[in-house]
Amino acid sequence: MTAPVRVLVCDDQALIRTGFATIIDAQPDLEVVGECGDGRAAVDLARRLSPDIVVMDVRMPVLDGIDATRLLAGAGVEHPVKVLVVTTFNLDEYVYEALRAGASGFLLKDAPPAQLLHGIRTVAAGAALLAPEVTRQLVGRYASRIRPSRDRPDDTALTPRELEVLRLIADGLSNSEIAATLVISQETVKTYVSRILTKLGLRDRVQAVVYAYRRGLVT
Repeated sequence: MTAPVRVLVCDDQALIRTGFATIIDAQPDLEVVGECGDGRAAVDLARRLSPDIVVMDVRMPVLDGIDATRLLAGAGVEHPVKVLVVTTFNLDEYVYEALRAGASGFLLKDAPPAQLLHGIRTVAAGAALLAPEVTRQLVGRYASRIRPSRDRPDDTALTPRELEVLRLIADGLSNSEIAATLVISQETVKTYVSRILTKLGLRDRVQAVVYAYRRGLVT
């Protein structure tokens, strides 16, 4: 049998933390290995317990979820841990920074349990979780804050078609939506996405969205 995905839950609200842990532990393929209420504890526990994924709140005492994510999954981390950020989107102004810090995706705290479980499994499997409808809201809300890089873009290595796919990813389209827009198969879209990530040295779709806006490829 395949070992269950080991999950660390970090949220400063005990009720939410307990609720997440109860939902997760009820699944045969998932296991909560630890809980904590602040970012510093999350970093310490993650380094000690080596979970497969950390479900991370953003606004917390001692060390917030952004800084904790950066320490666990940011650039230069020797043994990065996958992080799924959960947030109250309308109140939290730091989601974009959390993604830049290395998070592999995010969910809203009011998402149904099935979506939380899907998110954990998706991120644990090495994919990014960037719900298209939430991505559009996020980008629309924070696009004005994202300054294009002044450095010479690396995206010159991309073909025109790959650039087109990258822009659609940044617009929040899923693979099926991109396939329908470009009238190609989903497998072809997956191939383009893989090539884009490889050429640009990006980890996942989350980083691709951030990259596209930082480079001014979408407005």
